[in-house]
Amino acid sequence: METTESLYVKYRDCAYRVTTDSRRISGGEMFFALKGENFDGNAYALSALEKGAAWAVVDDPTLPDLPQLVKVEDSFKALQDLAIYHRTHIRNGELPLIGLTGTNGKTTTKNLISEVLARKYAVCATKGNLNNDIGVPLSLLEINPETEIAVIEMGANHPDDIAKLTKVCRPDYGLITNVGKAHLLGFGSFEGVKAAKGELYNWLGSHAGLIFLNEDDPDLREMASRQACHIFGYGLEYSGTKVLESDEDHPFLRLQLKDGECVNTRLVGAYNAGNVLAALAVGEYFGVPRKEAISAIEAFEPNNNRSQLKLSGTNMLIIDAYNANPSSMFAAIENFSSVKAERRLALLGDMRELGADSLAEHIKVIGQLRSKGLEFRLVGEEFGKALDILGLSRDIWFPDSQALAEALSADKPKGCCLLVKGSRGIAMEKILPSLE
Repeated sequence: METTESLYVKYRDCAYRVTTDSRRISGGEMFFALKGENFDGNAYALSALEKGAAWAVVDDPTLPDLPQLVKVEDSFKALQDLAIYHRTHIRNGELPLIGLTGTNGKTTTKNLISEVLARKYAVCATKGNLNNDIGVPLSLLEINPETEIAVIEMGANHPDDIAKLTKVCRPDYGLITNVGKAHLLGFGSFEGVKAAKGELYNWLGSHAGLIFLNEDDPDLREMASRQACHIFGYGLEYSGTKVLESDEDHPFLRLQLKDGECVNTRLVGAYNAGNVLAALAVGEYFGVPRKEAISAIEAFEPNNNRSQLKLSGTNMLIIDAYNANPSSMFAAIENFSSVKAERRLALLGDMRELGADSLAEHIKVIGQLRSKGLEFRLVGEEFGKALDILGLSRDIWFPDSQALAEALSADKPKGCCLLVKGSRGIAMEKILPSLE
């Protein structure tokens, strides 16, 4: 069986390029044959070689003994072991690495930090949201000898996910955006969320690391206080930063720093203020000139249905439909309620994976919408149950996003500001074409 050290030599000869998807082979990569519930990558190993992969790492002993087939006991473990070996050997194991997690805003914050650091350094950052037990090793293996700093996003659905991922990426610096009610089905409770996310602080505390801390967040302050870490703080109140009022002429988030300088972002929502300040704090710590950091933030445009603002015909769309949980939904509605517009219409889908708290949390969302006087349409089984419990009509309810899309196409809103948000599984982006 192949050792990690010999596998590393082959990986370097592949110019530090790996893939787990045989469809994306362009030539010269190392292909890892991973297994999932509905697929077995070993079945594509020979095809990967035919397409030009330099090596195929497999764990099916029945495959032929070909020179380019690298046989290991477990392809997934081999991928993780290779990533750890690379992390501890590239640049003599001294490459600065920022580990980032949180309930909301992980990917946006990671992108902002990466853009800021790129004004001074060669940065390697997690692509998209490849932040799980496969994505983190793949992100680490994107690091090459020219890389000067890495920013690795870590996601979690279960109590031990972050603990496992920190052992793979071994961060020197860490940032938790926030802790809120999400994936309660896996974590069990809000305290379970804090314990799981707090594993990043635990790692840093036991490895003389540094925490970038939102000093305005009492939960994060309490969690960080348990660790023997250096702290680099940021926050609206902590730094004396003001969120400037948004209006139709200035729909995006604008911040006024303590010295009076303004940051004009392309992000929607005051809830992104902490993400922006996190990026400024990281840039300051690593010596990025502030004007360069602000310029990087102002040039950043969100994508993939995260905090996007889009003008569509006579409507203004606030698209935050990549995911949803109680804390992000609350923040989105609070921000939406402050938007000045003749008509505001919230189009919201179910929040998934909330376990026993699900119905109560959906009832709270409807209560918040009503207390703000907002017009709304709801999608999904949980919102339907909540309407029934509250004794409200289901005239504003739709079983799925396609049904809502059809209703909106038939009676298209005009002159509206619309908020589109829901969990990934609800696919609220399906309604967007009907609003164009």
